[in-house]
Amino acid sequence: MTLEEIIARKEGQTFDRKSIQIEPKALAIPIVAMANADGGVLAIGVSDKTRRIEGVDGNEERLNNLLRVPFDFCNPSVKVRCEYLPCKDSEGKENRILLIHIPASGQLHTNQADECFMRVGDKSKKLNFDERMQLLYDKGERYYEDKDVYGATINDVDMNLVNDYIQVIGYSKSAMEYLRENNDFVTEVDDQQKISTACILLFGKNPQRFFPRARTRFIRYEGTEEKVGTEMNVVKDVTFEGAILNQVRRTIDYLETQVREHTFLGQDGRFVTNRNYPKFAIQEMVVNSCCHRAYNIKGTEIQIKMFDDRLVFETPGDLPGLVRPDNIRHTHFSRNPKIAQYLKAYKYVKEFGEGIDRICNELETRGSAIPSFHINAFILKATLKAEWTEKDTSATNTDNNVHKDVHKDVHKEISERQSIIISMIQDNPDIGRIEMSTKLGVNEKTIRRDLDDLKEKGIVVRVGGRKEGHWEISQ
Repeated sequence: MTLEEIIARKEGQTFDRKSIQIEPKALAIPIVAMANADGGVLAIGVSDKTRRIEGVDGNEERLNNLLRVPFDFCNPSVKVRCEYLPCKDSEGKENRILLIHIPASGQLHTNQADECFMRVGDKSKKLNFDERMQLLYDKGERYYEDKDVYGATINDVDMNLVNDYIQVIGYSKSAMEYLRENNDFVTEVDDQQKISTACILLFGKNPQRFFPRARTRFIRYEGTEEKVGTEMNVVKDVTFEGAILNQVRRTIDYLETQVREHTFLGQDGRFVTNRNYPKFAIQEMVVNSCCHRAYNIKGTEIQIKMFDDRLVFETPGDLPGLVRPDNIRHTHFSRNPKIAQYLKAYKYVKEFGEGIDRICNELETRGSAIPSFHINAFILKATLKAEWTEKDTSATNTDNNVHKDVHKDVHKEISERQSIIISMIQDNPDIGRIEMSTKLGVNEKTIRRDLDDLKEKGIVVRVGGRKEGHWEISQ
């Protein structure tokens, strides 16, 4: 960082200027705030109000006190790196500016008064109790999945789910013994039985009794924008509840029914089917949302929003630990390690930390756009772009003359399957309904309806009888 940058740069999330006259207790606040957030740089010896260059030389005692701040006034200590930048101060004398480089920390830090701060824009925000607890969960110093569920008893646990799981992992003892002896799912405190959050979410008979928004909601919109009021464009709104494994399975299965497929005749004469979203990408994104959401955020659920051109996964919770949008592909941190271990046993998690990187690698291999990630308040939004849209396929079909002699105005009135039927007839006028249904993977009644529709529109004509006749495309 140059002197010009220090003077010209605006104070923000990762940069601040402080006068050499700042008190050690006051300096601890931005150090703690930056360590708790994204890290940053403090320039000491420049007035934060007037940007006047003061320098630090000639103030050795004060400078030494400030250098001890990361150790004496921060708990735990913040491992900073100090750098001196030569300059000329406002009086024209040779001087130096102290640059304190603060790394983003995997721990929660407080000042000497046990106050916790978080850098938000150009301010160091003091956190209240709930915000501080959220930061503890985000940094993994505590796991919300280990928290006891108030009012829950062993009667709220579905032992059938536990038995299924212990069979998968090869556990030889009883279901109750597993819960008592593993992961603190069931514990005894002062002669009272305690049931953990993870236990209820994974094995609960009705997890939503204790966590009403621990569910997944799918919303499909018509078009590419989310509209409200009289323009509301929601065409599907489905919610999936139950234990986590059930949610994951049902959500993935339902999304499969919403994926669009485009079938066309390839250059080699074989039919090719393309999906607008790869199956592996959908599965990984659903699992990632259920596995890594912040379950202590109880005001909203996971929301999966499907638009004509993209699929958006909105997951409650900031990025945990040192994970950031720009390093999410290669930086792993499990917010709910017990839930992740459970899903790994059912093969929904391959290897810890490789899910996002695998999606990106496979999409890059296909020449497709990789997912984008950004934080909006306390929601992580992951966007998966459609590999093609209905608009794209319509344009491609027109460019490639799929219908040959069929008029363009008629082209807009037929379905993709009918377009393929026309191609089949052009290639083989003697083709029958049974062969069409086999190639298209639909029943013969569906083919009959499509052919009747094409005949009514004057696009195809049947010449001769059922057994000896053939199809023709109208001119």
